[in-house]
Order: sequence, then C-alpha cells, then structure tokens
Amino acid sequence: MTEDHLVSLGELDRFCREAFLAVGANAETADSATRAMMHGTTLGVDSHGVRLLPHYLTALEGGRLNKNPQPKKAGGFGAVEVWDADHAQGAVGTYRGMARAIELAGSFGIGAVGVRNGSHFGPAGAYAIKAARAGMIGITFCNSDSFVRLHDGAMRFHGTNPIAVAAPAPGQPWLLDMATSAIPYNRVQLYQSLGVTLPESVASDAQGIDTRDAHLADMLAPVGAEFGFKGAALAGVVEIFSAVLTGMRLSFDILPMGGPDMETPREMGSFVLAVNPDAFTPRSTFDAGMARYMNTLRNSPMREGCRVMAPGDREWLVADERRQNGVRLDPVTIAGFTDWADKLGLSLPGA
Repeated sequence: MTEDHLVSLGELDRFCREAFLAVGANAETADSATRAMMHGTTLGVDSHGVRLLPHYLTALEGGRLNKNPQPKKAGGFGAVEVWDADHAQGAVGTYRGMARAIELAGSFGIGAVGVRNGSHFGPAGAYAIKAARAGMIGITFCNSDSFVRLHDGAMRFHGTNPIAVAAPAPGQPWLLDMATSAIPYNRVQLYQSLGVTLPESVASDAQGIDTRDAHLADMLAPVGAEFGFKGAALAGVVEIFSAVLTGMRLSFDILPMGGPDMETPREMGSFVLAVNPDAFTPRSTFDAGMARYMNTLRNSPMREGCRVMAPGDREWLVADERRQNGVRLDPVTIAGFTDWADKLGLSLPGA
C-alpha cells in the first residue's frame, strides 16, 4: 500500500473494524468508530476519516478510551435525556444519543440528548445525517480541546467546535458539517503530511501571527477572517450546548487530543437534537418546501465559471466517485496503518 495506490472503501471498513477488535475494543466501539470514520472518508472529509484510526487505537491501548464501555441514561425528563458514555470512543455515545433523540422526537416532536464522558467523535455530520435518514432534522454539537484563538486573540481558547445540521431532502439530505474554526486542526495535520501550504488567514503561529506553513501552525483562526468575531461566537454556542449544558469540561480544560497523556479520560460532552417535521406541518408540505428550496437553489443564477451547490452536494459527488474508484491515502495514514497492521498481525487494506 503506497500513496499512489487506490484503496477500496470496503477494505478500509474491514481493516478499521479488525483493528479495533484486535486491540480489545468491544463490538459496539468497533462498529460506531468505524461508521463515523467511514462517513468522513466516503464523503471526502479526510481530516475526520480513517486517518484517525491510529490515534483511536493508541487511546484505547493507553486507557484514555474505555474498551468495553457501558453507556447508560443518567437523567432528563420528557423529550430530554442525558446519557453517560462511560469514557467510550466518541462515536459510541453520540450514535446512542442520536438514536434516542430520534425515538423521543417520534413521541414528542423533538428529542434532545446531552452526552457526558465522551471523547473525540470524528465528523459531526455522521450523527446529524442519522436523523435525516430517519426523516428528521438533525443537529450535532461537540466542543474539543483548545486550538482556536478568539477574534484578535493570541491564545488557544475554543476547540474547533463543530456544528452539523442535516435535513431530509429529495435525493440526498441537505448537509452542513462545519468547524467554527477557519479549518479543522486535523486538516493542518493532513497538509503537513502532504506538504501542502495552508490557505491565507486560517492559522497562526505561537505569537498569534498568521502563517501558511502547516508545520508552524500553533493555533487556528475562527471562521470568518476579518469577521472572525462571528466564528468565535458560534464556537461559544457549541461550548454552551456541549460542555456547559452537560457539565463537562470547557475547551481550555480538556486534555490535548494528541497527548502526551493517553491514560486519563478527557470528560468531553456533546449535544444532539432531532426535530420531527410531522409535529410542525404535514409531511407533504415539508417535502414540497424542501424540494422547491433545493431546486431553486441549484438552478439559481451563478457567476461566470462557478457552480451553485447546496450544502452536501460536493460530498455526494465525492462519495459516488470513491465508491466506484476507491481512496488515495496520505503518507502519514499509510505509515500508521502499516505500523498497526504489523503490531496486530492484520492484512493491510487492498484495492
């Protein structure tokens, strides 16, 4: 396996599942973590795809992540529940939380679930889209360890604090999945691996001065460039819902994702919401409204040489191409896969 070779999605899925089980993680962890990563890789969100596998395996072996978690309901009433993820890999508690939110929304029209004692969960869109596939609007928030400066700030304050929203629509769902930083830090690491220069105004060095050198990037800028106060405020929204509301750690109190401590749980929170359109308007009215919105958006006038796309359109195109042709992995991911395959006695993913 080299960076010149294309690897099939099926083989990546197989390798990830086998690797989780080989380090002693239970079946739910292997399934949830693999599904979340494969969502990212399939849709072209490579910063939150299978490149995270070596990190998760290290955290499981180190003890940061519970190999055999027992998530359970810890509180709530009516359409609201709180779940304790028992220090599981982040996808475990968040998938559980969204499944409960969908069930609650079926009964109450809305379902809100806060998840305690989780960890890094990968692509936020993986959980929001679960609701959209069930015919509901899904929203996902999660904070993370500090890596993003405030607008005009010169210290790490918020995490990349993603927001994801998915809504059922004709064909594929409308899907927003964004960090409230200008780019996610995992993309900085990807650019380091690929030797790619960062875009303008997305990262700063240790003094808060903008840099395009991925190896010098010490903190990220909030989304919005000269209007970055908007991105910083959105990060605060995520902070309130995912950390303050669940009683979990604020971004600047969370242990760094990359270690060196891989033994202590990070005590992270997340928040998921499912909204049932049937509680607000007849389904036929909702479906017609989404169809008109999407059709008008995609057929609206465009600037010369450009193309108007709905949120998610690019990702569905990438997914179709990758299902057909496979994925080209970056050098650091290949090296990590190779090391773990040798250590665990696994066969590397093939074409």
